[in-house]
Amino acid sequence: MIAIVDYGAGNIFSVKNALDYLGFENAPASDKEFIKSADAIILPGVGAFPAAMKMLENSGLVETIREEAAKKPFLGICLGMQLIFEKGYEFEECDGLGLIKGSIRKMEAPDLIIPHMGWNKLEVLNPCKLLEGLGDDEYVYFVHSYKAECADESISAYCEYAGRVPALVHDGKYVYGAQFHPEKSGATGLRILKNFGGLIK
Repeated sequence: MIAIVDYGAGNIFSVKNALDYLGFENAPASDKEFIKSADAIILPGVGAFPAAMKMLENSGLVETIREEAAKKPFLGICLGMQLIFEKGYEFEECDGLGLIKGSIRKMEAPDLIIPHMGWNKLEVLNPCKLLEGLGDDEYVYFVHSYKAECADESISAYCEYAGRVPALVHDGKYVYGAQFHPEKSGATGLRILKNFGGLIK
């Protein structure tokens, strides 16, 4: 069972539809015990970093997420990926979940449109299990104005948009984060979600 964390700031149903299509048992989850019993966790998210963290705190799920992400497959998507870092600087400084070292800062692209919206090519930096079975010419769909600043060792794949933008991050254990929307990225995104589901033991 994959628990899709429901805390009021997520694109839950598009993720659920993709998992349903792939045949993975899944359900929205706002209950601590349900999340603890799940085999894997997905944290979706749309909106602003501070507001989303406030919603997570109000849900009482922050510590549960931190504890469970240390022992089972975990995937943050879009804003959900940003929340897994230590700090965010959208409107104000705000603590994140701290699952991966780094921070989230506004993209600086004087000659390009922000938000970064559309399809970009994935460039592999450090191969990980979510990228297995993909080729050298894979495109995924982004919608965001902030990006992660983190060590290269945490970046599995990136795209180029006014410099390197971390697209897929990994803590080397259970935690993954996708800045793009795999559920909206066609066959490539479905393969990534299938690989994530395949991590379940």
